Amino acid sequence: MKRSTFLILSITGVYSAILHTAAWSVNNFLMTGPKAYLTFSSSVAAGAQSGMEECKFQFGWERWNCPESALQLSTHNRLRSATRETSFVHAISSAGVMYTLTRNCSLGDFESCGCDDSRNGRVGGRGWVWGGCSDNVEFGEKVSKLFVDALETGHDTRALINLHNNEVGRHAVKDTMKRACKCHGVSGSCSIQTCWLQLAEFREVGNYLKIKYDQAHKLEMDKRRARAGNSADSRGATADTFHHVHATELVFLEDSPDYCTRNASLGHQGTEGRECLQTGKNLSQWERRSCRRLCTECGLRVEERRAEVVSSCNCRFHWCCTVRCEQCRTLVAKHFCSRRDGVAAPGHARHRSRAH
Repeated sequence: MKRSTFLILSITGVYSAILHTAAWSVNNFLMTGPKAYLTFSSSVAAGAQSGMEECKFQFGWERWNCPESALQLSTHNRLRSATRETSFVHAISSAGVMYTLTRNCSLGDFESCGCDDSRNGRVGGRGWVWGGCSDNVEFGEKVSKLFVDALETGHDTRALINLHNNEVGRHAVKDTMKRACKCHGVSGSCSIQTCWLQLAEFREVGNYLKIKYDQAHKLEMDKRRARAGNSADSRGATADTFHHVHATELVFLEDSPDYCTRNASLGHQGTEGRECLQTGKNLSQWERRSCRRLCTECGLRVEERRAEVVSSCNCRFHWCCTVRCEQCRTLVAKHFCSRRDGVAAPGHARHRSRAH
């Protein structure tokens, strides 16, 4: 086996372990891959985990709530679906890996990486010039591609869709970067500014990709040509399909199920037993409708349960220098989706997951 092929297989194995366990050993990788890549392995693991945590946040009150089964990204792991949700998982995971690698580079964790000073000295706009220490997203992008894209070894349409959505995630990191500036001039006049680019909070990357999820484009394939397998006709059909797809647009191939009912074979948990929101401060309209979306539209009822919450209260400062608090217990109402009395929750195929 060629060394390059062996390296890709090693990286693939490591990244698969990240996605399945979120905590993994690198012993095998140390023995097979170049030691330079071992430096990045913990950042790749942390990035993949932060991507999935952001996924769970973004879909916390939706029927599909980024379950553990979503961690199986690659087509070679038998995840053959190419739904709107799969597109988001690929994008946010890829973004998480690139983001973490870039951030750790800026923190000086890697000897082979430093600031991006390629623009320094150039005029950026009226009254400011490029300078300082910009976050090196080019480095983060390059290394994340090596780890993440190595998962896709196929050449079919689904593999190409996954690679495309990986790239959308990397675009999201770059597109959400912010310009930070420092003033220069006599007596703080700020006659000129030195500016650099820095990463936004990862929550902003997640919000950006959630909008892309809502606007995701379904690819319409020429099924007759696509069935030709790995032929020139099939490759031509795939090329024609991607011809009009924008580089920052998430794409999917298959309609999503309703996610109301449990499907163990597909890893869908259903909405029975899920918590939803009815009351509370500062709830968005989308959150306020979660009980209807998760429960009633899925043939379930909303059940109110009382729960005791313990929190610190009546805190006082004592000289010097401690803060002492009492433990207060309050009853709060929580709401959950439950089966109607004596009636099993039916499948509701007419209710689709949120598409727009």
